[in-house]
Amino acid sequence: MHMFKKLFGSSTPKEEKVLPWTPLTSLKQIETIAEQSKGKTQLVFKHSTRCGISRMVMNQFTSQYNIDMNADLYYLDLLSYREVSNEIGHKFQVRHQSPQLLVIKNGVAVAHASHGAINELELEKHL
Repeated sequence: MHMFKKLFGSSTPKEEKVLPWTPLTSLKQIETIAEQSKGKTQLVFKHSTRCGISRMVMNQFTSQYNIDMNADLYYLDLLSYREVSNEIGHKFQVRHQSPQLLVIKNGVAVAHASHGAINELELEKHL
């Protein structure tokens, strides 16, 4: 029986980790992010709700994210808010990709990554 639990996991459901996401839904918030980044690192996760790869990367990011990290965390549904996504790229001089994580500090993108590289980004370096 122990072998089956090891192979298939236990029947006890895993508690899902919930991150303190702030939905990014307006152009006005982009200026707020830039301003707040002067005192605290801002993270923007651009996510495509129709993309399996984006969902997988987001799940990995969520499971690995240190909830005690001193950063504000924004979630952008880029399909619903395409204009906001375009302005993020323009404002912070980062070419659009999906999924994508931007690290904003002192009003500029100090790091960004897309796809699997998101989970390799050492966020602690930028706090």
